[in-house]
Amino acid sequence: MIVVRDTERLKGKRLVATIGFFDGVHLGHRFLIHELKQVAEAAGLPSAVITFPEHPRAVLHADYQPKLLNSFEEKLKHLASTGIDYCIVLDFTLELSRLTAKEFITTILADRLHVDTLLIGYDHRFGHNREDGFEQYVTYGEACGIRVIKASQYSEGEAAVSSSEIRRLLSECRVEEADHLLTYPYGLKGSIVSGYKVGRKLGFPTANIQVDEPFKIIPGIGVYAVRVYLNGQRYKGMLYIGNRPTLDNGDNITLEVNILNFTGDIYNNEITVAFIQHVRGDIKFNTLDQLIEQLKKDRETVDKILTE
Repeated sequence: MIVVRDTERLKGKRLVATIGFFDGVHLGHRFLIHELKQVAEAAGLPSAVITFPEHPRAVLHADYQPKLLNSFEEKLKHLASTGIDYCIVLDFTLELSRLTAKEFITTILADRLHVDTLLIGYDHRFGHNREDGFEQYVTYGEACGIRVIKASQYSEGEAAVSSSEIRRLLSECRVEEADHLLTYPYGLKGSIVSGYKVGRKLGFPTANIQVDEPFKIIPGIGVYAVRVYLNGQRYKGMLYIGNRPTLDNGDNITLEVNILNFTGDIYNNEITVAFIQHVRGDIKFNTLDQLIEQLKKDRETVDKILTE
């Protein structure tokens, strides 16, 4: 996949394209992109996904804080895995947001990006205030030489697949279901920072994680079995998200992972955790001994989950 930021590089090319934010690059997105590649192959033209590095609503509303499934770099990695030819990155600006659908199709898609065929997501709308619909897109496309077609609808069983549905599943600790819709384990990447060092005293030393992407959604509170990626190696991990009620640490939510069968100083290293399964919710124990006994059981459970 070729990432295009300077659209001058596209001069002389004709493209079959689709457009969207594509947060998560989930099953629904992949279904759309598969159809895009089929249309492009039939036309003998390269396929292209047009996307944005920033969430459009965050540009329009300074106080809006999106809950993202991917950082921009992660989104590019997942888009590349679909086998498309081009990913065209457009900066979403206030000026761009003010374009009507007709202006966007004419000045951006036709004149600037040389789109031959535009595949519209089944329920996707664009343009200022999203006032127009598919029929209008077809008319605007015909006027400037773009064929506009609607993608097939996709659903996974009874439920529609959407980024918002995956966010809901993650917030409810249902990471296995979220991973299925994403087609890969949901991950968080960050730096290992100094914490309270209480885990070490309990016999369960933990790496405290400061997530790189501030807008990425953090799954619901509890204990998880995770894959840990550190210094080019993969480990089993028991990850906790919560405010450690047994230790009365207040309301501050921490992310800390106990890496199974690992010793060493890892402060300030980059770490990635991939969520595999939710183990249990948060519990306030009456004594530290009760907490330690539960952590021993959790570690056995996590080890078993990640061995299977």
